[in-house]
Amino acid sequence: MTDDSREEGWLVISVSTAGGPDSLRVQVWRKLRSLGALYLQQSVCLLPARAEVAREVRRLADRVRHQGGTARVLPMAFTDPSEEEAVIAELNEARDAEYAEVLERLPELRRELADEQARGNATYAEVEESEADLNRFRGWLGKITARDYFAAPGGQEARAAVEQAAVELAAFEEAALRAEAPGPR
Repeated sequence: MTDDSREEGWLVISVSTAGGPDSLRVQVWRKLRSLGALYLQQSVCLLPARAEVAREVRRLADRVRHQGGTARVLPMAFTDPSEEEAVIAELNEARDAEYAEVLERLPELRRELADEQARGNATYAEVEESEADLNRFRGWLGKITARDYFAAPGGQEARAAVEQAAVELAAFEEAALRAEAPGPR
């Protein structure tokens, strides 16, 4: 991710789901969370005004209004660079916490691969199961990366760890192939 927010500015988003269906509140929270919004207070958050973010926020605001709630999306710029740096630091802390969770959970997959191989249980079924797990990690990492607007420091380590797991899975798959393939006749 690049550090474009200084040129593009920021969006202040204020949403009230009062008057809308009960499910609207959860939809709004999930969408803003998926975008990596920084809440300034209840129902008011901040996001960088990048084109893709602004498009998603406009769609969300339209949905809120269409379903009976209210939404305002206001462009803003920081007048104090240190305030902007503090917001960027807070956004990076949030992403680093997410990357840390990936790093915390990934060793379980890697341990499982090593344990199955040590038991001589390198099978195609285990490969498929582990491949599905790895794809979940890649998807999770992709979602975090999409909202990592300022290249949080933990991202590089998390991506490297997922790729290391992929290397280990490839070796496990090779062992499964050797174990299950018919030998030379």
